[in-house]
Amino acid sequence: MTSLRTKGKSTVVWLLMGMVLLGLGGFGITNFSGTSTAAIGAVGDTEITADDYLRGIRSEMQGFAAQTGQNLTPEQARTFGIPQTVQARLFTAAALEEEARRIGLSVGDETVLRDLTAAPGFQTTGSEFDPVRYQEVLRQEGLRPAEFEEDVRMDAARLILQRAVIGGVTVPPTLREGTAAWILEKRDFSWDELTAEDLAAPVAAPDDETLTAWHKANADRFTSPEVRRITYAWLTPEMLADTVQLDEAALRDLYQGRIGEFQQPERRMVERLVYESEEAVAAAKARLDAGQATFEQLAAERGLTLSDIDLGEVSEADLGAAGSAVFALAQPGVVGPVQTDLGPALMSMNAILEPVNIPFEQAVVDLRAEAAADRARRVIEEQAADLEDRIAGGATLEDLAEATDMELGSIDFSAETPSEGIAAYQSFRERARAVTPTDFPQIFQLDDGGVFALRLDEVVAPALIPFEEVRDEVLADWTAAETRRELKARAEERKLLVESAASGDLPPPAEGTAPAPAAAFRTATDVERDTGIEGVPQAVVAQGFRLAEPGEVSVVEAEGRVFLIRLDGIKPADLSAEEAAPVVNGVDQRLTESLQSDLFQAYARALQAQHGITLNDGALAAADARIQ
Repeated sequence: MTSLRTKGKSTVVWLLMGMVLLGLGGFGITNFSGTSTAAIGAVGDTEITADDYLRGIRSEMQGFAAQTGQNLTPEQARTFGIPQTVQARLFTAAALEEEARRIGLSVGDETVLRDLTAAPGFQTTGSEFDPVRYQEVLRQEGLRPAEFEEDVRMDAARLILQRAVIGGVTVPPTLREGTAAWILEKRDFSWDELTAEDLAAPVAAPDDETLTAWHKANADRFTSPEVRRITYAWLTPEMLADTVQLDEAALRDLYQGRIGEFQQPERRMVERLVYESEEAVAAAKARLDAGQATFEQLAAERGLTLSDIDLGEVSEADLGAAGSAVFALAQPGVVGPVQTDLGPALMSMNAILEPVNIPFEQAVVDLRAEAAADRARRVIEEQAADLEDRIAGGATLEDLAEATDMELGSIDFSAETPSEGIAAYQSFRERARAVTPTDFPQIFQLDDGGVFALRLDEVVAPALIPFEEVRDEVLADWTAAETRRELKARAEERKLLVESAASGDLPPPAEGTAPAPAAAFRTATDVERDTGIEGVPQAVVAQGFRLAEPGEVSVVEAEGRVFLIRLDGIKPADLSAEEAAPVVNGVDQRLTESLQSDLFQAYARALQAQHGITLNDGALAAADARIQ
């Protein structure tokens, strides 16, 4: 590989994607498995180290967990394409660094100092820069201050390049206004759903020859899924809960340690609206009592929402001097003026929560179950190393079940396997899908602290289920399809009748005869693209918005149902209206960001082509193996 002179750190990558510069807590400062100086690749002479790559992946995984509350496994991270995403960002950052170095772009020490001291990862809880924490974080990362500060300088230079490329890029007004008008346009529709009752006669049952042909022609709907026959051994805290020894003194200590759950005074749900003076509070209370404003409106006048001023569940002691007034209320209401730590205020009490008094004798049942489960988890954790040693020594799953607390089981696993038993655990389902006949068993973790090992015994390939076994399902499927076909044909006939009636080609109905087909239509006015029509599939509404002129009719099959929809009127958007402003502004922002992103990506690709990309496949594979 070409000799590499410099290192491209990944901090700027997340800066370019909108994250906080040098917020190391958000960046994911966590070592994977020690440090490494290997480079996974480079742009020109700017290399990308394995540590930067692994740190970026960890950051992405932590960000996913923070947003969803679900931790990603390495397999899931790979499935979601996280390694590829991080690689793309790192090579973009390296290309910018190489170009900045080529043109001599840099920043001064004042900029570096400003960025360092503003980094949340180096600040105290009071948002002050902490030199000791700065040194400690760098030490944990294996970075020297001079080296890191040079990376900060380069990050700033890369940001200058990015701003130079995308600065001044704005969306053309015609595109912005045209897009906003398209979004805000409203329409009036008439519509009807055709059902089996609209057919002249019920769909006749077919003969077996027809059903057999249908069975073969739609084999994908009557094919059993791949079945993976698996033997497993597992051990969960629930299996050991009855065997662990619990000391009553420890349970009493646990009760006392969580006494706040079992012993609580009466509480109230309260909102506090603070004013600058008692006169202002009194005036607001007078308006409230006179019905001239609601408490929510009073908050809005001060630029606040109810969630901004919500104190949650509080006791009388929590409220200080205001407590007695609030707790004097026998039902929800507003009191004030009252004095608070922040000044005079109105207090809105919304609910009364009765005291909680759960004695130890009542709580001990749940405490015992929790403590037993916790102790069982620790026992399993202590046994895990021994279980791994037994497997490494050649023990089979059957041997484990015979010699340890693990239990043996088997399962025919497929995509249709219900989530029950061991198949209720996501970690087992993932391993069951991935295991191959040549894999040696090993110990894996379950979400509740349990462990399992598995072996793939046989893979049963998907197969067409014999007609005799699924005849009823085939009949139901054929009948539903034939009903939809006839309904669509009936809908096309009605469409022609509606269009003919609208054009005047049909005479008005004679007295005593059936009304024109459109009489059965239901109407929907001021329909928006995103809200649609209640009870009608969105695909039907989308087709309605594709119609060009009022009076046009369309037949739509959606979600196994058949509809007629007629366009009755088009109401163009009024972009000058006050309620249109947020949409116009949002469209402007999204389109501008899209244009800027496209331009920046094109620039980055051009830089990569200009300076040349080098990829070290061996180092990349070694780094991928360390993802955890």
